[in-house]
Amino acid sequence: MKKIFITLFILSAVYSFSQTGVCGNFHRKYCGVESKKGGDGEWNYNAQSKSGLFNQGMTSKIRCVIYKGMDYRINVCCETTFGDKLNYKIFDAKTNEVLYDNATAKNEPTFEFQSTATRQLIIEVTVPKGSTEKDSHKPADAACVGLLIEHKVTNKQGFTSY
Repeated sequence: MKKIFITLFILSAVYSFSQTGVCGNFHRKYCGVESKKGGDGEWNYNAQSKSGLFNQGMTSKIRCVIYKGMDYRINVCCETTFGDKLNYKIFDAKTNEVLYDNATAKNEPTFEFQSTATRQLIIEVTVPKGSTEKDSHKPADAACVGLLIEHKVTNKQGFTSY
């Protein structure tokens, strides 16, 4: 009985690890946005960024915290034939109000905004249906999706002191 339990535990751990390994750092590798040279400040990687293996047509949500006085850049990417043409919405976690929907911006993968208050957001990503690139490590109807969140301190504007 112990051998069966241990074997099942090891198999489930290996399966979980292999599924994570397929798309584990997808967002770091494929979702990056080139910053303009001489721009106003460097973007920093935010640890709330995620990647995962998604079935096509699937919708998933992630909760993240944004802080007052910070600029944020969110970029989503997907490996389907639609390229980065996937839909995402940003909701206020407290009121469930839609703050942004990239469908109204021609499904642009990147969105930059400035936070005027510290609060929690919910980011909902919907993966389109379409064929994926051939990969023997995942099912044919699955796709890697990345959500890259970057931040930087908001630049001071206007009169900073009197």
